[in-house]
Amino acid sequence: MGKHPSNNQIVSRERVAEHGEVYTSEREVNAMLDLVNDETQRADSRFLEPACGNGNFMVEILRRKLRAVTARYGRSRAEWAEKAVCAVCSVYGIDILADNVAEARRRLYDVFADSAEAVLGGVSPELGRTVGYVLQRNVILGDALTLQSADGTGRPIVFSEWTFIGGGNVKRRDFTLDALLKNTPIEGLNLFSDLGDEAFIPLPVKEYKIVNFLNLSDNGQDQLQP
Repeated sequence: MGKHPSNNQIVSRERVAEHGEVYTSEREVNAMLDLVNDETQRADSRFLEPACGNGNFMVEILRRKLRAVTARYGRSRAEWAEKAVCAVCSVYGIDILADNVAEARRRLYDVFADSAEAVLGGVSPELGRTVGYVLQRNVILGDALTLQSADGTGRPIVFSEWTFIGGGNVKRRDFTLDALLKNTPIEGLNLFSDLGDEAFIPLPVKEYKIVNFLNLSDNGQDQLQP
């Protein structure tokens, strides 16, 4: 789970007892991510933290991704912006506590804003709106055990897949987490397979028209997560 700004590993005994909330230290986070460092260098490599706390793992993943994006595309403002948004789109999290979700979103936005300040001199309104919207979709108030929203509605957790298809364009498809985790819905079928056997591909609950990455917030404002 995420790391509290005070560097304490617990917020309160009550939260530990009720939710099992224990924050992971920065040293442990970096040691674990070092094991998959190559993947953290890819802007489009997706990560999901199912008990994200206030975002410790996600923040470090995004920080590493953005450093790689800057090293490769920092000389082109347009390319950097597209790849940096792609990096944000690749980081997902779930937490059962609303304050953790809000803080994780804020921390991720701040990491992006710091990188944008260094490369672009700041975050434009269009860029800020896009990143804020993606974080609303990607960091969700929910219960990873029940696969449902934690807002009391009983709705399934729904994540958006953002596929960058070139020319600054993005294809969005929404999937329930339940469908994504059912990698063996029928015996003998696998979600990912390189053995030549039939693969299971989950069906999206909704697809959206292709849009420019700066216009992502224009095609789904009615589906913001709490």
